[in-house]
Amino acid sequence: MRRIPALETERLLLRPVTEQDLLSIHAILGDAAVMYAWEHGFTEEETRQWIKNRLSGYERDGFSHFAVMLKGTDDLIGLVGPLKEVLDGRTCIGLGWLLRRDRWKQGYAFEAAEAALRYSFEVLGAKTVIADIRPENTASIRLAEKLGMKAQYTVIKHYRGKEMPHTVYAVNNQKTD
Repeated sequence: MRRIPALETERLLLRPVTEQDLLSIHAILGDAAVMYAWEHGFTEEETRQWIKNRLSGYERDGFSHFAVMLKGTDDLIGLVGPLKEVLDGRTCIGLGWLLRRDRWKQGYAFEAAEAALRYSFEVLGAKTVIADIRPENTASIRLAEKLGMKAQYTVIKHYRGKEMPHTVYAVNNQKTD
C-alpha cells in the first residue's frame, strides 16, 4: 500500500482512513442529518463500501479522504480531503468534507478543508481544486467560498435513480497562475 502522509493543523490530525474506523465513520455517514445532500444515512454495508473506495483511492490515485481526528485523542470527528473526480468528462481533484454533527459550527471543517486544499496544491500539484455541492447545501457553499472557491458551472449527478444538480465551485493554485 502507498504511504499516505498525515497532516496536522492547530487542533487536528488528518490521517488516512482505515478499516478499523468503521464504527466511527458509520456514526458520521449513517447520520441522515449529516448526509442530507445524499438524502439518506448510509447503511453499515454502504459505509464499508465507502471505506473500501477510499482505500482503493489511496492505491490507485495516491490520495483520498482523510480521517479527521482531534489532536491528542482517538476521536474521529470527520472525513475531509481530496479525491479524484470525473465531472462532465473532465478529471479533476475534488475536495469533500463531512463532519460529525456534534462538531458542527466549531471551525473544524474549515481548518481541515484548508489543510486538505493546501495539500492538494503543494503535494498533489493540482492547478485547480473543485467542490461539487448541492445548491441547497448552504453550509458547504459558505465553506467553499471561505476557501476562496467560486461557482463555475452546474452538473447533474445521478444517484439512486434520481437526478441531483450540483454546482461546481473551483479555486486555482495561486502559485501556478
